[in-house]
Formats: sequence, structure tokens, C-alpha cells
Amino acid sequence: MDSGVRWSIIAPVWQIMCKGKTMLLPADPRASYFAQKGEIDRCVLETLESGWYILGSRVKAFEDAFAAYHGVGSCVGMANGTDAVLMALHACGVRADDAVVTVSHTAIATVSAIDWLGARPILVDIDPVTYTIDPTKLDATLRENRGHRIKAVVVVHLYGHSADMDTLLEIAGRHDVALIEDCAQAHGATYRGRKVGTMGLCGTFSFYPTKNLGAFGDGGAVIASDPALVDKLRLLHQYGWRERYISETTGYNSRLDELQAAILSVKLPGLDAGNDRRRTVAMHYNRAFADLPVICPTEVEGCRHVYHQYVLRSNQRDTLRRHLTDAGIGTAILYPQPIHMQAGYRDRIATGAGGLATTERAAKEVLCLPIYPELTDAQEEQIEIGVRSFFDEGH
Repeated sequence: MDSGVRWSIIAPVWQIMCKGKTMLLPADPRASYFAQKGEIDRCVLETLESGWYILGSRVKAFEDAFAAYHGVGSCVGMANGTDAVLMALHACGVRADDAVVTVSHTAIATVSAIDWLGARPILVDIDPVTYTIDPTKLDATLRENRGHRIKAVVVVHLYGHSADMDTLLEIAGRHDVALIEDCAQAHGATYRGRKVGTMGLCGTFSFYPTKNLGAFGDGGAVIASDPALVDKLRLLHQYGWRERYISETTGYNSRLDELQAAILSVKLPGLDAGNDRRRTVAMHYNRAFADLPVICPTEVEGCRHVYHQYVLRSNQRDTLRRHLTDAGIGTAILYPQPIHMQAGYRDRIATGAGGLATTERAAKEVLCLPIYPELTDAQEEQIEIGVRSFFDEGH
């Protein structure tokens, strides 16, 4: 794979910004391939030779393993993480003209899934420490919108850190709304000893190549323990079929394919070790930047951060980013513009109680440094030197 194609997986804009220079990538799924190349090549070849490419034994094996990893009853593979959120909402009873509360500081997929159902997204502000949904703003929004058919809240565990689930579950229960966990950036993260995705009605996941558990293409899943909910998910993800060609209900076409399932089955046993390495790199960064005028990530007591992203905050973010680019260090901004300000969605959403000031400020200050299990000690040192040198030069 040439460098242009490889880079397009992560962030195409970087090729323009860097004028073709070799850069240390903010994420590098190719490195995860080389780390397990022999086993991945073997499983891909076996899958190709089997002649069975859709909903076969490899999907079933991965679904069973992923459910067991989380200690839940079932996992239903999906084509991607967006579909996982959409079908979780549908299975939980959300329909057109209902409302769903979530955050504006998230990947567009979360809000896109709500919109595709014909439901109305209501976007609320985030906690300034964890970047996850602010429980007080959620509670106020639900109180202010009684009678507006709010059916669900999608809690996004952003950057690898869990939201405040005990508080959120209490609020959702009090207001009688379904709570769905979007775990696309938090594979293996825990809250008070419980894995994310296991506390709400269901948990949704993306296996996009850059995720902590990433495929080499698109993929997603929903986990749940309620048999009735799982049955709905299985009907929904393939045309409403229980018996082939006979639709019991309307449905979609969203299937995790055999090749991606086989690859994910190879990578799943190493997820916890990979997360441990991410945590080690993050701790090194925290120590290296402790005396700098930046805000480093925080791990709230009782939570286990898995650092899908290492997010530094600086009021000189854009200047720092250019400095790092010149030093050959790629970074990413997740996310540069809140969803409520984007042309495609600003007329399709409502704003929750208290406004979105914390969200808007974060969008101007967050910067994601390279972090992944295969990052070497030398590369880690290069990044630390690059950040420190910016401030040593008097910025």
C-alpha cells in the first residue's frame, strides 16, 4: 500500500498540509497489521478459501467472543458503527418524529444515525474534564422538554474515557428514556469495574481501522443481554428476516462480513494489552507535559481510560499544531467544529438546556497527539520533545 493510500485512511488533509513529507501518523492501523501479520494473513486466506463470505462461522465466532469479553448475553455484528447506533435506537423503540438527546462534541456518526431515523437530535453540553455528556445539562434538558417525545439518550464515551454512568442511568430512569452507550472510542474502558457498553440497554461499537479494536475495513456491533432486544437487532440488520427471503418486519442490510470478523477475532485477544500500552504512553506524556501551560487528559476516579485519543488542550492549539507538523509529527483535531455549527445539521437539531459553551471552547483547543500500541519509545520521545520545544521557544 503506498503512503498516499495509507494516509487516506486517517486524515487526507494531512497529505496537503505536509506537502508529501514523511510524517509520524496520529494513528497507524498498518502497524497493527504488521504486528500480527502472519496470523492475520492466515485467517484471511482461510476465509477466502472457505467460499463463505457473509454471515458464516467467523462472524458467529467473533460475536460470541466479543459478547464473552464484555460478559453480556449477545453481540450482533453490523456493517459499521453508524449502523450500530441507528439499529440500537430503532430496536429500543425510537421512531420518526421522536427526539434523542446526545452531545455535539462527537463524531458525526452519532447524530447522523439519529437523523437517518427521522428523529430529532437534541444536543447538550459536555463535562469539561471528561468531554462526555454533562449529567446536569442532560437532566435540565429532559425536564425542559417533557412532552416532546424524547425516547432515548445516546451517551458517548469519548476519547476512551467513560461517562458518569451511575448518574446518567439514574437520570434516564427517572425520566423514562432509554440509555444507549456509544462505545466507538472506548473498547475495553471501564466504569467502576464494569465495561462500557454493558450498563445501558445496549452498547454500540465501531471497528473502523483506527479504533482500539480495529478491522481493516468498516465494521460495527451492538452488544446486549435482553433476548427480546437482541432478537429485534438480528431481524433489523438483515431485512427483517428470520427465515431467508421472508421479512417479518421492515429492516436494513447491515452485516459484518466474514473477512473483517476473522481479522477482529485475531486482534481481540490483544485488546487489553494494547490498551495497557496506550495507558503507558499517556502516563509518559502526562509526566513530560506536567509543567507546560497545557491541559492534559484526566482519568476520573473509578474509571479506566483506554486512550483511543490522547487529547491535549491549549489556547495556542493551531500554532502548536503547525510547529509539530514542521517537526514531522502528525496530529488530529477531534473535533474541529461542533455538530450544531455544521451546515449539514445546524437546521436539523435542537440545543439542550444551558447552551453549548464548553463544547465550543473545546473545539478551539483540543489536539490529539499520536498514540497507539505500536508507537516506539523513540517516537514517543520525539513527540515529547516536539511539544516541549514549542514552549521552550517562548510561545
